[in-house]
Amino acid sequence: MPKVLIADSLSPRAVDIFKTRGIEVDVKTGLKPDEIKAIIGEYDGLAVRSATKVTADIIAAAGKLKVVGRAGIGVDTVDVPAATQAGIVVMNTPFGNSITTAEHAIALMFALARQLPQADRSTHAGKWEKSKFMGVEVTGKTLGIIGCGNIGSIVAERAVGLRMKVAAFDPFLSADRAKRWASIRSSWTSCSPAPISSPCTRR
Repeated sequence: MPKVLIADSLSPRAVDIFKTRGIEVDVKTGLKPDEIKAIIGEYDGLAVRSATKVTADIIAAAGKLKVVGRAGIGVDTVDVPAATQAGIVVMNTPFGNSITTAEHAIALMFALARQLPQADRSTHAGKWEKSKFMGVEVTGKTLGIIGCGNIGSIVAERAVGLRMKVAAFDPFLSADRAKRWASIRSSWTSCSPAPISSPCTRR
């Protein structure tokens, strides 16, 4: 029977899914790197989130490991070259929290437009500075999005629903998708909020 180590906190449903598929599961969170190295040789799979760093040393100690699954968008906590060299598949869940993250970006945009943090602090201080925190409407504003992949595209769609204009930059967009949004290169000066939903790369 395959055996999986869950090294970070996951939903109980994850354990149930593994078990219903005939996979033995151990949930051991909060382990230090040396502790993981000491036991990883027993496992065929490793499931992590952001807390556990799957380093080359851990991978070298993982004699049976076939797959590392990260419950998240990126794989920045996994030494992918070392895993690839060892023949270990690295997987992630790129769509898992895309909507949640995009909606959070929209919520932050509203907080910025309406000065909600400042108004909150003022009210908690016993003031009522109504005219000071009028804010601005987002309708008609241009939203500049840097990185228009899974999350950025959802942000763009929500912004259009708010009657905003959208300008985007993403060097990896297909020509068809790029046609949907104005170029941020020509619209940058007119952009009001400009969320960044992109990893830091040379491009």
